Amino acid sequence: MSDTPFGFGLPPEEPENGDEGKKKDPAGGGQGSGNPFGANPFGFGGLPGMGGPGGADNPFAAMFGSLNPNDLGAAFQQLGQMLSYEGGPVNWDMAKQIARQVVAQGTADGTKDASVGPAEKSAVEEAVRLADLWLDGVTSLPSGASTAVAWSRAEWVEATLPAWQQLVDPVAERVGAAMGDVLPEEMQAMAGPLIGMMRSMGGAMFGQQIGQAVGALAGEVVGSTDVGLPLGPAGRAALLPLNVEAFGKDLGVPSDEVRLYLALREAAHQRLFAHVPWLRAHLFGAVEGYARGIKVDTSKLEEAVGQLDPTHPEQLQEALQQGMFQPEDTPEQKAALARLETALALVEGWVDAVVHEAAKSRLTSADALRETLRRRRASGGPAEQTFATLIGLELRPRRLRDAARLWASLTDARGVDGRDGLWEHPDMLPTATDLDDPDGFVHREHLDFSELDKMLGEAAKGDGGKGDAEDGDDKA
Repeated sequence: MSDTPFGFGLPPEEPENGDEGKKKDPAGGGQGSGNPFGANPFGFGGLPGMGGPGGADNPFAAMFGSLNPNDLGAAFQQLGQMLSYEGGPVNWDMAKQIARQVVAQGTADGTKDASVGPAEKSAVEEAVRLADLWLDGVTSLPSGASTAVAWSRAEWVEATLPAWQQLVDPVAERVGAAMGDVLPEEMQAMAGPLIGMMRSMGGAMFGQQIGQAVGALAGEVVGSTDVGLPLGPAGRAALLPLNVEAFGKDLGVPSDEVRLYLALREAAHQRLFAHVPWLRAHLFGAVEGYARGIKVDTSKLEEAVGQLDPTHPEQLQEALQQGMFQPEDTPEQKAALARLETALALVEGWVDAVVHEAAKSRLTSADALRETLRRRRASGGPAEQTFATLIGLELRPRRLRDAARLWASLTDARGVDGRDGLWEHPDMLPTATDLDDPDGFVHREHLDFSELDKMLGEAAKGDGGKGDAEDGDDKA
């Protein structure tokens, strides 16, 4: 595992020269500054439009200390929205607003979001149509996309927010509950108003963090399935023309081939998610399983709780930054992460295998594009960023290669129908152990279920006859 959920990580080392050293790092101890999910959401960082860096010792000083008078009205309005929030664990209205702000700012390469024109829409529709035709010959799963759409980055944000909510809410709710559960009753009674305020601000902070993450991802993803999950509406294959163009830049590959190859991947994902009815629940359930395992080390709390004054919010903020509420690894979490990593590897490996089979004889750049995507994953693509920061899962590129090799070997050994038939039930799929030994799984002897059914039927008849005889003896 890499990062802990939502930036909850180890506390920073104390600087040798006290407060002066702290000021040198405006990030305030959050880890992974290049990470779109940012730092600790309860670290009271600077908020959008508030003009100051986050992570100062006093959260309210961080909010208001560097404001000019013209910004005060907006700052107080935003603070009021934070404190008045009474919804779920994440303020999704704020998340949506911030995600759109991030999208509007553009990406590091200077590209700005723009509405999709008719020509781009037509090109995406044609690419998905052709991709589905090619996939018909390499998989027994029928088309899963009834519609092909071209999205702007802002449209991707709008379309995927419901899925993000389903993913994030269980984790955020459990983090918040774990923090509240470990407070002694007398502390809860004393800090009642403060806890309520913290919940409101926590929802806003989570909303800020998720909004920044989703907005950043919108500048990188090329479709609706880049992270290996069905983020968009069912049956809708989507590409983002602006990001597809950026992906293909400097590759020396014709833009039509880049678009078609990415359309193959999007359409292949759609087939799996549409025709493997248990898959979505299995993937999302693994994230929820991780959330249920979140616990807090109470020993840290016991050491520090006596020193907290509920009337001083900055003390609680400092405790949060110092790791008092840092979730600890549990067996439940590790098991959930293992299930999720294996499932994601199998999904991505299957897509990689069938897309390569469909493209290798038709696209001269198929091998180059395949390798580009693998390098992207190895260096931390959208999927890797998402799962590393959401639940601390570090997707291993080797796992994806092992899965792709396993699916390709299954095609050779059992044919397309035999390979795709494994998706009928999760118990039929390769396990994490099988990914360590793909050849062993591929060439494992098949059970003769017809012979087993015959044996069970004969046993049932034998028991029935015996039971009838015993009944006759009793009556006699």
